[in-house]
Amino acid sequence: MPLHYRTNQCKRQENEKTNVLAPNQEMRYPINMEQNRFSYCPQCGTNEIETLGGGRKWKCPKCGFVLYNNVASAVGLVIENAEGEILFEKRAREPRKGFLVLPGGFTDPDETSEEAAYRECMEETGTAPEKLKYLCSFPNTYDYKGIRYKTCDIFFTASLPEGFSLKAQEGEVDAFIWKKIETKEDVETCPIAFDSAKNTLLKWLEEK
Repeated sequence: MPLHYRTNQCKRQENEKTNVLAPNQEMRYPINMEQNRFSYCPQCGTNEIETLGGGRKWKCPKCGFVLYNNVASAVGLVIENAEGEILFEKRAREPRKGFLVLPGGFTDPDETSEEAAYRECMEETGTAPEKLKYLCSFPNTYDYKGIRYKTCDIFFTASLPEGFSLKAQEGEVDAFIWKKIETKEDVETCPIAFDSAKNTLLKWLEEK
C-alpha cells in the first residue's frame, strides 16, 4: 500500500473518532449529535458499539455493523394572503409546542420536495397550495425525545386558492395565525419555533 494512501487513511480514521477536520476540509456547522447513542448493537447485541464523528455514524467493532446518521429532508411553505400576511401554525406537540411554524414537515421516502410540500400543506391545512416556487434551504436541528435530528429544510413560496378554508390537522396544529412580516424585527420578535424558518423569512424579505 502506498505511503500517501496509508497516511490519508489514518487521517480519515482519526478524524472520524475526534471530529477534527483535515487542513483542506471545511465545516460550516459543528456536529453536535453525541447524545444519539446505542446501548447495544442492533445486529449482534454487543454493548461495545461506538458513536463516531460527533454522532455522524455508529460502528460495531465486533460484527462490523455500520449505520450512518444521515441528514433528513424536510419542507416548508411561505404562504402570503391578499393582505400581505404570512400563514403560521401554532404547534400542538413537542418539540417547541406552542411556538409558530410555517406549514410543512418531513419528506417521505421516494417523494420529491415539491410533492412533500403539497402533501404537508394538504394534511396540515386541508387546502392544496398553488404556485409552488423554490425559495431557499437552511439546516435545522430537531430535538425530539432525547434524539437530535439534523435536517435540511427546503422552503417554497406558495399561495392558496380563492375561497379557501383552513382545517387544522388534529394533534399537529393548534391554531392558524396570519401575521405581517415586513421587517427584520418582525421576524426576530415572532415566536418562531425553528431557526431555519427564521432565516427563510429573512431571505424572503430580502427578495421581496
